[in-house]
Amino acid sequence: MKQTLKNQTLTKAINRNYFNSYVWKPALADAGVIAALEASAPDGSRAWEPSREHGYHALRHFYASEQLEAGESVVSLARWLGHSDPGFTLRKYAHFLPRAGARGAAAIDAVFA
Repeated sequence: MKQTLKNQTLTKAINRNYFNSYVWKPALADAGVIAALEASAPDGSRAWEPSREHGYHALRHFYASEQLEAGESVVSLARWLGHSDPGFTLRKYAHFLPRAGARGAAAIDAVFA
């Protein structure tokens, strides 16, 4: 989310718990991917069936994998995901680098051609 205030653009982080409970899970329920929420708890909280597969975290992995498939750098992606170490990002998402090694393979092929 961005908000402009006196020529300044402020970027606000999305609260993952709010987004997961009030935006993401209801959208999945409407689409028939998960069961609808039957009732809220007495304190007003929403108790969806826990699932990392269908939670907000899945969006994060989707975003990361799509960025890498598109050729974005691991360093940029690490910064965007809030990882302090791009090595962590690389270890987590290396299998999404479809062209990894392609230049090296092409160089060796050229030597033996």
